[in-house]
Amino acid sequence: MAGTEDVLFERQGRVVVLTLNRPARLNALTPALAEALRVRLSDLIRDPQAGAIVLTGAGRGFCSGHDLRNAVAGGEPGVDRLLRDSYNPLVQLIRKHPLPVVAAVNGVAAGAGASLALACDIVVAAEGARFVQAFTNIGIVPDAGSSHFLTRSIGAARARALVLTGDPLPAVQAAEWGLIWQAVPDGAELATACALADRLAAKPPLGLAYAKRLMCAAEASTLETQADIEADYQTLASASADHQEAIRAFVEKRPPAPWTGR
Repeated sequence: MAGTEDVLFERQGRVVVLTLNRPARLNALTPALAEALRVRLSDLIRDPQAGAIVLTGAGRGFCSGHDLRNAVAGGEPGVDRLLRDSYNPLVQLIRKHPLPVVAAVNGVAAGAGASLALACDIVVAAEGARFVQAFTNIGIVPDAGSSHFLTRSIGAARARALVLTGDPLPAVQAAEWGLIWQAVPDGAELATACALADRLAAKPPLGLAYAKRLMCAAEASTLETQADIEADYQTLASASADHQEAIRAFVEKRPPAPWTGR
């Protein structure tokens, strides 16, 4: 993994590690970085060698949010275009990506940078990492899906307090509250995330993709609606070649053949 591009790309078997690569600015977001990440993620949808993705940041932080220095300098699209055309589609792409995406948060994840992390399917963070919603400190409001992720993960009372105060949330507390999956010792977050992604990459890919869609739907569904959606996806998954092979392998007491994603 080397180079000066905004997003570094590395393969570890069937796991692809994408690294935000603006360490001097704590990987602050720009339209160029967002587009580079979008292209990498889009390419991986069609990559048969990829089974899971790890998203992390170079240097001391994961992502400090939008690069305010660039915004002051000018030359960027207005905030409406920035969000609707750049950051929002990127967050939604991560959420809806057919491959499982694991975040390895290695320092601050602030503003839209926190949204990038929380859009991932599973978040592993260093114990020294912090999740920051500092929007109100500079007279603006949460964006890029922050209010959605916070409210659904930790409840309205905690989400409201974090947004209004702008206080940083330490990773250990974030894990205790259910905002993230796990807080691990500093320096162990990337290896932990990669090991987890490797486990996911070994599973039948179609089943994982359907499970991701199912869990996204659950965020806004009633019990009755969600039960119907479960039945729909279970019908599709049960008819897959991978499921049929898994059943045969179970009955014949042997390891299943390599998954085909069909």
